[in-house]
Amino acid sequence: MPRLFRENFLALQKTATYYVLHVTVAALVAYAVTGNFLLSLTLSLLEPTVQAFAFFFHEKAWQRWGRAGEAARVTA
Repeated sequence: MPRLFRENFLALQKTATYYVLHVTVAALVAYAVTGNFLLSLTLSLLEPTVQAFAFFFHEKAWQRWGRAGEAARVTA
């Protein structure tokens, strides 16, 4: 397994489950608004895919900043 994958396995799992949930909700909402299955499927795959990548990097930033903030509180 590549190092990046091993080191981020939990975050990647969390991102994948969030992605499935997001796609499902987005498809239902888009279909309710448009009434068009193909359009709702396209929208529901595009937006959550971008969000999944954003979420992964957001999670990594919080992990880094959280540890730095925790270390600062402990030494203060």
